[in-house]
Amino acid sequence: MSARVYITGGSGTGTTTLGRAMAEALNVPLLDTDDFYWLPTPSPFTVKRPAAERVALMTAAQGQGGWVVAGSADGWGDAVIAAADLIVFLRLRTAMRMMRLREREALRFGPRILPGGDMERTHRAFLDWAAAYDNLYFGGRSLHRHLSWLSTQTAPILELAGDLPTADQVAASLHKLSSGSVPEAESGLG
Repeated sequence: MSARVYITGGSGTGTTTLGRAMAEALNVPLLDTDDFYWLPTPSPFTVKRPAAERVALMTAAQGQGGWVVAGSADGWGDAVIAAADLIVFLRLRTAMRMMRLREREALRFGPRILPGGDMERTHRAFLDWAAAYDNLYFGGRSLHRHLSWLSTQTAPILELAGDLPTADQVAASLHKLSSGSVPEAESGLG
């Protein structure tokens, strides 16, 4: 199966985790949007790559076959994800997302994010930004923006709970890809 899948959702919903599992199941490359969006710097995730460069790099990485794009490319990478056969949208309660993000950041950056660390302010700003996802009036990546964007898409959309086991998310996604539908009970949002 040479499927093209775009997995998106708020930060901390598990897009990268599901992306890895889907890429493995489909035997296609995983393209994490953060790898294209941000320039590699000593203090990661602080300097944005120009949008045209992001799109060019991601288009080249996609090649001619299948792929899984995980993260958030809506708004800057629409041309890249337009060929998706399926869009998977992950949702998760804010408290759970924030817990996951705190754990992930502590593992990834260790003492650098602690008081006095070189990434303390960046880390706090990131958590504030991520916590605002459900705020209707937040101008950044938000639930409202995602839902608005999703309403304009023509590819099939599968909405899944971010706290479903990854294996269940993969099974529902593969079912949706192969049949074009997913049983209500598999969405986890019932």
